Amino acid sequence: MTTNLLLALALAPLIGSIIAGLFGKKVGKVWSHRAAIIGVATSFALSVWVLKLVAVDGETYNQQIYQWLQAGTLSLEVGFMVDALTAMMMVVVTFVSLMVHIYTIGYMHDDDGYSRFFSYISLFTFSMLILVMANNFMQLFFGWEAVGLVSYLLIGFWYKKPTAIYANLKAFLVNRVGDFGFLLGIAGVLMYAGSLDYVEVFSQAPSMSEKTIAIFEGHDWSVMSLICILLFIGAMGKSAQVPLHVWLPDSMEGPTPISALIHAATMVTAGIFMVTRMSPLFEFSETALSFVLVIGAITALFMGFLGLIQNDIKRVIAYSTLSQLGYMTVALGASAYAAGVFHLMTHAFFKALLFLGAGSVIIAMHHEQDIRKMGGLKKYMPITYWTALIGSLALIGFPGLSGFFSKDSIIEAVHASDIAGSGFAYFAVITGVFITALYSFRLFFLVFHGKERFDTHGEHRPHESPAVVSVPLILLAIPSVVVGYLIGPMVFGDFFGNAIIVHAEHDVLAHVAEEYHGVLGFILHGMTQLPFWLAMSGVATAYYLYMVRPELPAKIQQRFQWLYRVLDNKYGFDDFNQKVFAGGSRRIGQLLWKLGDQKIIDGAIVNGTAKTVGMVSKWVRHVQSGYLYHYAFAMIIGLYVLLTYFVV
Repeated sequence: MTTNLLLALALAPLIGSIIAGLFGKKVGKVWSHRAAIIGVATSFALSVWVLKLVAVDGETYNQQIYQWLQAGTLSLEVGFMVDALTAMMMVVVTFVSLMVHIYTIGYMHDDDGYSRFFSYISLFTFSMLILVMANNFMQLFFGWEAVGLVSYLLIGFWYKKPTAIYANLKAFLVNRVGDFGFLLGIAGVLMYAGSLDYVEVFSQAPSMSEKTIAIFEGHDWSVMSLICILLFIGAMGKSAQVPLHVWLPDSMEGPTPISALIHAATMVTAGIFMVTRMSPLFEFSETALSFVLVIGAITALFMGFLGLIQNDIKRVIAYSTLSQLGYMTVALGASAYAAGVFHLMTHAFFKALLFLGAGSVIIAMHHEQDIRKMGGLKKYMPITYWTALIGSLALIGFPGLSGFFSKDSIIEAVHASDIAGSGFAYFAVITGVFITALYSFRLFFLVFHGKERFDTHGEHRPHESPAVVSVPLILLAIPSVVVGYLIGPMVFGDFFGNAIIVHAEHDVLAHVAEEYHGVLGFILHGMTQLPFWLAMSGVATAYYLYMVRPELPAKIQQRFQWLYRVLDNKYGFDDFNQKVFAGGSRRIGQLLWKLGDQKIIDGAIVNGTAKTVGMVSKWVRHVQSGYLYHYAFAMIIGLYVLLTYFVV
């Protein structure tokens, strides 16, 4: 593995982005998307090669490429660390990105910002690669902020829509809250480890775990717990964990391809990747692990409930993403890092498939997104139908599909954990299985089955999407089926090697592995367990409510109106943020403007100075009367004061 290989892998999407962004008008639409696709395809091919070098040949890479700054003993550098964890992430990021690039040709064909969109998504791919390939906290933070910036640009891509501008500003500000904690965590690492290089910091983890810090007088905190919690707050923003989750559903205002790329497969998983990379630190703090576990459990359960009442096709999938991110976070808290990133990988494929399938439906429905105005699309869109079925089954954990293996391994790991909060977490993920199946097949049945609830006359008849849209769906459906069969080496084997560190007392996956007897045995065992029957119950309930007795949901809503209002208000998080944080910030701004700017700065300092000079001048003018005896009198008084008070 050479430096030039890794540089080419990382920089290829950047070159494509520059061509599409700066020269898009000169080269035209066709060469804009060709440049972007060639760049990402190059990165994907090289990522597959790197994965082969790591997984088969056992090669790893950790070197500094460029020194950016030297300040005393602190050296800030650009460098790459490529091991099994990085290689897996690079393949996932570049493959999903490539599918999204191809899909975008069809989805954004008539959009005025065609070249600009390709420039943004290629730039995002470059930023994500820099993040996952980093070997130090400085470069990690650069990639972290870069994906946040590009996400902001993409969510607000249709900048003439007020809702899109509101959504991208909301995403940007909420992520700044998480990033503030993340930055404090990095500062803590630098303060106690004296370095930002991963290897150096990880080597000092045992000594750091013994140190304490008194944030409040008389209360000592574990340095390691504090650093890990602060780092995880950054992950809570990027990976949309409660209460920093509020930006992700609104981000559906952006074009559908970015929903698949950023908010299903890549950017939102950056926090999961980061915590996994920091496993040598988190393993020294059960407090931090418990915090991660509980936050993930709350997100997995309560965000799933919100998916039940959504009627926008993309928002249903968005809340599903929130819930699945909760599952991954629960795995991290239980020290089942391998299961967490395995679910990250499987989820990337089937959730990108579902988002792109939703986009295909939106195209066919002439940009209608309300699932209550669809129905019966199976006969019009067979490719979209079958790929969406595969994605939905993978999402609910149907035996044999990728989601089954990753989700069941997480549930088993949490069940084996005895860390504080594991009981609640197990209840949350088990209940979440039924909820996931219910909202997933509610969406599926309302969109593809039942009576047609749309106008089919004339040219508005739905039809299957063109090949540039349907081919990526097929290519994403394949790993959604087969990639779960890698569970042996990735979850219960030694695929990740030293990339993930788990202390013996936390190694729940080793306990689960004792019952693992191959893929077929795992499937057969899973079909006898509670999660499988809960998932099937969810599908059956959805079928009964929306196919057999379609009048029942309205009656249930009427009967439990209070509960519906709670869910429709999203537990009040948006209202709270709007009134307390957004409203509070505005009020503080108005106070500073009226009191600080108008009265103190303008009124007292700027205008006050002028008024003081005017008042003094007005008084002094009376002295300048022009009468000689006034001046003589003033000289006598002045001489008297001089002799009396100064000379004596």
